[in-house]
Amino acid sequence: MNTLFKDVYKDKIVLLTGHTGFKGSWLALWLHYLGAKVIGLSKDIPTQPSHWEYLDLPIVSVVGDIRSQECIEDAINKYQPDIVFHLAAQALVRYSYEYDIETFTTNVIGTVNMLHATLKSPTVKAFVNITSDKAYENKEWIFGYRENDPMGGYDPYSASKGCAELVTSCYRNSYFQHTDKLLASARAGNVIGGGDWAADRLVPDIFRAAGSGKNAIIRNPDATRPWQHVLEPLSGYLLLGQHLLQGNASVADAWNFGPNTEATKTVLTLSESISKSWEKVKFDVAENQSSLHEANLLKLDCSKAEHFLKWKPVWNFEQTILHTTNWYKDYYEINSNNLTNRSLLDLNTYIQDAVANNAVWTI
Repeated sequence: MNTLFKDVYKDKIVLLTGHTGFKGSWLALWLHYLGAKVIGLSKDIPTQPSHWEYLDLPIVSVVGDIRSQECIEDAINKYQPDIVFHLAAQALVRYSYEYDIETFTTNVIGTVNMLHATLKSPTVKAFVNITSDKAYENKEWIFGYRENDPMGGYDPYSASKGCAELVTSCYRNSYFQHTDKLLASARAGNVIGGGDWAADRLVPDIFRAAGSGKNAIIRNPDATRPWQHVLEPLSGYLLLGQHLLQGNASVADAWNFGPNTEATKTVLTLSESISKSWEKVKFDVAENQSSLHEANLLKLDCSKAEHFLKWKPVWNFEQTILHTTNWYKDYYEINSNNLTNRSLLDLNTYIQDAVANNAVWTI
């Protein structure tokens, strides 16, 4: 793997916040096998089971809360990273309605703390802030949102991610441009894949139900989302980080990393596709009776990343479903206590397919 991304991560010290979460644990795995010295920073293990705990990677894991400026500065001063990937967040929409203060302080003030500490660091040269496609002011358009469309957010989670993007732009323009540091942000679509056990999230709910012999309950079956495997946006984040570490100031901007148009599917289509891949998956459709607002239509336009970064998705919708389902099938049917090999198999298969597709980060 050291030949990927121009070998730029080999021996680099990478501070990865949110490394114990779903996306963070997959990124920690990939960075480790790229030869990076990964320093993870998270306040806890967010779910049980935990993909992070199953991976059992030999990396430094720091317990800390990004809402504490002192905690962040201590970690950066101690480990002196070359690059920061900031993934730590309160990442659940419905949870954000009940825990609005936690959501805003974590996603907004936590981001401010990270950026402020980075500016004071003599070693950090690059910062990639991971936000969300939900940062956009969603007008239920039938076409995808572009990076220069307005930030917004109806619910507290989406609004907090829109705020985090505004904070990132502010720091880029007001501070980072006067230093030798480069700052970019990345917005991904709805990410699925093995190892996600977050509460009240569609795909984990489906597989938890299947694992216990129950029917999942599907709400908002007609809601449409840009579904993609977790490794897809991670390849975009790593490619973006590569350019920043190489000093390419032109990429210090906001970027969308989403699937091809054919992977923008309804919740019902996704659920039916999963059930066809594993006979134990069964579900009942119940229209959402909750008073909580949830977007019905959300798409991303990724032409900017495709044109300027030469980034493109590797797996189509069917491949995404297959690899996601097979991961959970192995977990629930084999009941393995160590799924590192399963996740590594997915990562290696993804890389092999990327090589076959001449992905820019493999060349």
